Amino acid sequence: MQAIENARDSVVNIHGQKLIANPDDDASGEMKRVNGMGTGVIIDPRGFIVTNYHVVEGVRRIEVTLASGRTTTATLLSHDPRTDLAVIKIPSDTSLPVIPLGTSSDLMIGETVLALGNAFGYEHTVTRGIVSALHRSVEVSRSQRYDDLIQTDASINPGNSGGPLLNIDGEMIGINVAVRAGAQGIGFAIPVDRAMQIVTELISSERIDRTWHGIVGRRHAAPGVAVETVHRESPAESAGVRPGDVITRIADYSVNTPLDVERAMLGRKPGETVQVSVTRGGEQTSIDLPLAAARVRSVSQEDRFWLELGIHVEPMAAAKVQRLQSRYRGGLLVTGVRGGGPANEQGIREGDILVGLHVWETISPDNVVYVLDKAREDNLGQIKFYVLRGRETLFGHLTSDTLRR
Repeated sequence: MQAIENARDSVVNIHGQKLIANPDDDASGEMKRVNGMGTGVIIDPRGFIVTNYHVVEGVRRIEVTLASGRTTTATLLSHDPRTDLAVIKIPSDTSLPVIPLGTSSDLMIGETVLALGNAFGYEHTVTRGIVSALHRSVEVSRSQRYDDLIQTDASINPGNSGGPLLNIDGEMIGINVAVRAGAQGIGFAIPVDRAMQIVTELISSERIDRTWHGIVGRRHAAPGVAVETVHRESPAESAGVRPGDVITRIADYSVNTPLDVERAMLGRKPGETVQVSVTRGGEQTSIDLPLAAARVRSVSQEDRFWLELGIHVEPMAAAKVQRLQSRYRGGLLVTGVRGGGPANEQGIREGDILVGLHVWETISPDNVVYVLDKAREDNLGQIKFYVLRGRETLFGHLTSDTLRR
């Protein structure tokens, strides 16, 4: 079928191992490593891939297999746990095929859809169904709720998560996300328009490369992206970009969506000048836009821990920590370690339990925030850390680039 041929080369299979609480031995507080699997879609020929965050969350080594059969290791670039979306990146010497994007704004109940993914580990499995309902809300656990989902009866099985829901033209109109346990013929997908809004934020040049342009755009009826807002004192304002301009091209990239704007800016450094083609009042003009270093902005706790310490953590039940070492009142389970980050350099591993920083215990994420703020106020070059590995306490010193500043 032509629709599948149009999309299959841009769909990847994701494998890896992650730590979960041992359901067979909950009293010990020990973690067990399990095999995970899922699907992803290539959104940029340089190897940027979108998937569900739960597919890669806590995965020690993210393995990606392309349609060609080549397997490589991916890096987790950014994620949004609230919407369960993540962007990973694989290295590639060649330009990779990109998923054709459709729109979810005109979906109709009963129209044919196709799900493509790594169902139960069977690579590039295709299932067919219809749009059963729109705007569904689904609560899959106490900590994860999805809103405004597409419901379909196309079979979506474990391993399909993060893969595309396609229309009959082979365009992605949703990202498969959830299966209702115990139900048959009921699957859900995040509408592609909403997903790409989030992905645009996740791969913004400001977030990935720490470069700033200052343009906020929206889709336009005609080809191009309409400039909705220009940040004050931004490079775009200084260069003369105005609200109402329609951006049609950035450097060598044709621009049709806000995602295209960010894709065109990726990989560039502060101080680099980018040529932006805009239509203004029916006239085509070219603007030289010099990029600047990103401003320091407030970030979430999770992003801050990842940026400053190079770890993801989640609270661990005090009883489980105390079964391993009774002198601790609790701790934070390390669920991810950034390669080359401060924690990685000091040998901290996934599965370690962070029980202290400097002279304070770390029972909750707020405790870590307090220590980081205190370290910045007191100009501490290093922070002593304590982790519990099994029943043994290990320690070392973390030095982050942020603390050096």
